Amino acid sequence: MHRTRIWGRSLLGACAALFLLASPGHAQTAHDHAEVPPNFQVDPFWPKTLPNNWIIGAVAGVAVDRRDHIWIIHRPSTLAPRQVLAATNPPQTLCCVAAPPVLVFDMSGNLLRSWGGPGEGYEWPQSEHGIYVDAEDNVWLAGNGPRDHQILKFHLDGRFQMQIGRAGASSGSNDTQNLNRPADTEVDVQARELFVADGYGNRRIIVFDSDTGAYKRHWGAYGERPNDDPQPAFDPAQPPSRSFANPVHCVRLTRDGLVYVCDRVNNRVQVFRRDGSFVSEFFVARQTRLNGAIADLVPSPDADQAYLFSVDNTNSVARVLRRRDGEVLSTFGRMGRYAGQFMVPHNVAVDSQGNLYISEVDTGQRVQRFRRTDPLP
Repeated sequence: MHRTRIWGRSLLGACAALFLLASPGHAQTAHDHAEVPPNFQVDPFWPKTLPNNWIIGAVAGVAVDRRDHIWIIHRPSTLAPRQVLAATNPPQTLCCVAAPPVLVFDMSGNLLRSWGGPGEGYEWPQSEHGIYVDAEDNVWLAGNGPRDHQILKFHLDGRFQMQIGRAGASSGSNDTQNLNRPADTEVDVQARELFVADGYGNRRIIVFDSDTGAYKRHWGAYGERPNDDPQPAFDPAQPPSRSFANPVHCVRLTRDGLVYVCDRVNNRVQVFRRDGSFVSEFFVARQTRLNGAIADLVPSPDADQAYLFSVDNTNSVARVLRRRDGEVLSTFGRMGRYAGQFMVPHNVAVDSQGNLYISEVDTGQRVQRFRRTDPLP
């Protein structure tokens, strides 16, 4: 904290820092002497208060663009009626009204831009889920509502560019034209390819031409052809499933040509080459049931991308993993509503300085910033 802050804010910041340092879940290092993982401290004053009497609902996506602007997509429909009574006519309370679904902040927490919602020429998702901004300033949005079988592409200012798939049109995990409740996306700009974690209805990764939307390839767990056969409930005592479970919740690309996939309910990450050939898998908190332990992950910004930062929406913690083998090096946070705690963490993004941004769904309804306290290598 800056010492120039008023006394009350300084005390609050100090209390937040002391809580994190004292928390049993903070920086539990598995290899204290062999490797010291990156360390993080919550910034309780990020972002700044929204203008226009706005409030946000469940934050179902977070991304950082090449300018280090932080993008979120939230679900206005998840706001309880009492939270938005200022939008009634006449207003019943002083606060609040729902913010637009897409909000953009700078690293200081100032709101820079907002847009989103239904419009002409595209089918806005029933339930917003996932946002990604590629290196050419294209904004990609997904959705996990029952009829959300499409991906949308926009300019930075919200002007519509392209839709892949049609709402309610999916025929299953081997449909090459439509998605089925896709969770998230990432773009390989050099190859002109869009990778989609597809998703809550399908069980696959699918790749499209990022300029035209033309289908290129898809695959399921272990690089095999996906299927939609009924799946038994996850049982950690059983051998690993040959199929992804719903949802296939994230897809992340690394500079060395690998593709990391969050198989959330199966508590595992599967690693592939860009062509879909299987490389390896690793498990995290394998005994976890319910929604699983791998909600999202993002590689660290150092040259080697030595770490993966992961969030676990069932156990409400974040983890630092060693990328080469998936070893858990440290864990921070716990379930709760105070700064540095989580109520169903859902997505994670990282800026060029190594700071993390973690979104929360369910009743969490926020995004938190965690400052990296050690220097980047």
